[in-house]
Amino acid sequence: MHIAYHLIVFYIVCHLIWYLFREKKFWNQVCAALVLIMFLLRVFLIK
Repeated sequence: MHIAYHLIVFYIVCHLIWYLFREKKFWNQVCAALVLIMFLLRVFLIK
């Protein structure tokens, strides 16, 4: 189950990073960056 959780996290992070660099509008990039930061903070705080 731990491996499945890591795969899901990796999938979501990859898509957020892809969206961050693909998007042309500045505010959409800011929103994607904020979502990515909050998601990674949540992931690193769960042990």
